[in-house]
Amino acid sequence: MTAGADTTAGSDVGHGAPHGAAAALATQFGFALAVVGFAATGFFVPSLFTWRWQGFEPRQAIVPLVQLTMLGMGLTLTAADFRRVLATPAVVALGAAAQFGIMPLAGWAFTRLFGLTGEVAAGLILVGSCPGGVASNVITYVARANVPLSVTLTACTTLLSPLATPLAMRLLAGRDVPIDAGEMFWSIVWVILAPVVAGLVVNALAPGLARRLAGILPPIAMAAICVIIAITVALAGPDLRRVGLPLFAAAVCHNATGFLLGYFAARAARLDVRDARTVSIEVGIQNGGMATALALGALHSPAAALAAAVFGPWSALAASLLAAVWSAQPRRTQKS
Repeated sequence: MTAGADTTAGSDVGHGAPHGAAAALATQFGFALAVVGFAATGFFVPSLFTWRWQGFEPRQAIVPLVQLTMLGMGLTLTAADFRRVLATPAVVALGAAAQFGIMPLAGWAFTRLFGLTGEVAAGLILVGSCPGGVASNVITYVARANVPLSVTLTACTTLLSPLATPLAMRLLAGRDVPIDAGEMFWSIVWVILAPVVAGLVVNALAPGLARRLAGILPPIAMAAICVIIAITVALAGPDLRRVGLPLFAAAVCHNATGFLLGYFAARAARLDVRDARTVSIEVGIQNGGMATALALGALHSPAAALAAAVFGPWSALAASLLAAVWSAQPRRTQKS
């Protein structure tokens, strides 16, 4: 389930791959249910994820787990994923602008609309300020959209995030919590960029090893995301009880806004339906693992990590349903 997991499926998407898409949809939907289950377990039985043994706590595993997920992403990226930037610079620029324009502003707007304040509000803005999520490529494949474009957008927004994410947080969340843009920059470099680059290097120097690792990392990444969400919910259970309903409503609206405005921004730029759906998915799905790591590391706040724990399970379910609807439409409709 790492970014680029189905880069070779790009050709299949255009010609229809019903069996592969059905299997991917089943996997994604099962993953979404697993995420919800882990989140519920963390909420109702927090002791499973908040114990301490010889100085070790589960929360200390969050950064390594996120790094492992991003390493998996890097292992599936190739030079071709970046050459597409040169081939279609306007499309990639549009996707990146929509990602870092729509989602941070929408996060800020919904915190105000639903009365969220302080660290919880900063957390939702942080989710919106992160790059596209690592699940977007699988969802794009299921939706029979443009997988190579999805991979390129995920890679480019991830590489831009050390600059774009701290800037958006400084501008939009500075009134809610103190933002140390420098600390956040280096956190993103260490937690996100370094493992992606390491994966790229391994893929370039030892492609056989990269393929073997990429084959076993997706299920590990899925399990890692489930555990990260459970730990986050367990740590901030009291805050979730206090703001759970308005935070959930804000996260649902935030996610829907990303899908809708991402799609219509692409259509306004005269992209075809297939590419517009790709941009929509990229904008609507956020890197929740990165948001969690930054909330606990750079912001030092379990409450700020709550938004990612709520947004992640919901966006996984919503994206799975959206992909199922789009994949069921006739091919001529997808290309109109």
